[in-house]
Amino acid sequence: MASSDSSLYDLIVMGGGPAGTTVATLVAAAGKRVVLLERLPETGFKIGESLMPETYRTFARLDLLERLYASPFPRKYSVQFYSKSGRPSAPFYFQETDPGERSITWQVPRRDFDRLLLDNARDHGVEVIQGAAAREVLFAGQRAVGVAADLPGAGRRELRASVVVDATGQSALLGRRLGLREIDPRLKKAAIFSHFEGALRDGGIDEGATLVLHTDQQESWFWYIPLPDDRVSVGVVGAVDYLISGRAGSLQEIFEQEVARCPPLQPRLAGARRVMEFLATRDFSYRSRQIAGDGWVLVGDAFGFLDPIYSSGVLLAFSSGEFAADAILEGLAAGDVSASRLGSFGPRFAAGMDAMRRLVYTFYDPNFRFSKFIRRFPECRLELIRVLRGDVFDHDFSRLFAALELAAQPDPPAAAGEEAAAVASVASSRGDRT
Repeated sequence: MASSDSSLYDLIVMGGGPAGTTVATLVAAAGKRVVLLERLPETGFKIGESLMPETYRTFARLDLLERLYASPFPRKYSVQFYSKSGRPSAPFYFQETDPGERSITWQVPRRDFDRLLLDNARDHGVEVIQGAAAREVLFAGQRAVGVAADLPGAGRRELRASVVVDATGQSALLGRRLGLREIDPRLKKAAIFSHFEGALRDGGIDEGATLVLHTDQQESWFWYIPLPDDRVSVGVVGAVDYLISGRAGSLQEIFEQEVARCPPLQPRLAGARRVMEFLATRDFSYRSRQIAGDGWVLVGDAFGFLDPIYSSGVLLAFSSGEFAADAILEGLAAGDVSASRLGSFGPRFAAGMDAMRRLVYTFYDPNFRFSKFIRRFPECRLELIRVLRGDVFDHDFSRLFAALELAAQPDPPAAAGEEAAAVASVASSRGDRT
């Protein structure tokens, strides 16, 4: 779109997190005029601190790798799970499926990480306006044509664009207006979390590993994420009715009660000092019925949010931003910003999100254990690691999920020979796939 009008853009992005900065950076790098409106004047604290290795591909496209390698962010090579009995699984090392640098990722304080993303967007030509509150998406008929926003020092302004992207996270400005959000009834969770210094960290390659620890009755689980400056992010997740609604006491008291129910976590926090107040959030999983319309696209949490168990949130944000950028550039080149053109990546993205969702459902099944699954289906280990690393797009995981369904069932009174036959059946259905 060529114009001297200072309020006329090819793309307006509402939201300056991973999804918004990705789509803005890639479209601007292609020579388009892009403005990004970020509500906060400075980047703030967020959870979503653990990355998945498949973000590497997007980092390469964003020219971010050099900055990340120079950062103090701990390297993450694996994830490890602790059962309700306190027994750890063997670490799932991402390099088992790809021995290269693409299997290494980072644990990131979001305040610093999001600032890095915004700086990188500016470097690629994005007009970044922080402290800008998007108030309304403007429509001409059914087509989005701009955004009304409160700009710092300028008051309410109307900005016009060929395409508007909603990257406002769980605020989901456009999705809420259009009534697109659908809650997943199986994943209504809440989280209580804080940061600690002096907590126990493993050595060597495991120092930056994400740990997932069940409590003894499997009613909740903890994340344990090493961060720079001797900090560790620790949070407990459980059903809202269990963790929040049905409990008396402060957030700290509830957190400490859950720590008392998680023996493998206790020695890790024994010598630690809390350095941040306890915070809580509702982690309701949801998805929008539509990912794009005429002149608009939803990315990241504005489209959908998935339970944090596998740290998939930032990966899905980056991937949706990347896929959306490609669709937007194709649409601008063709002079077609219709829903079908802008939403062409929707089925591919939704399929990857569904793969992650299936593994989340399995995690919450009381009969499922990672260590037991690998012992029973060792041939599925690499496919499982592929999902854990976020390599979920353009793959058929039906055979893996068939095995997961068998593993999640209560132990049958079948003879050993019958169980072996079931295992062999799943193995043979896999063919030569890895």
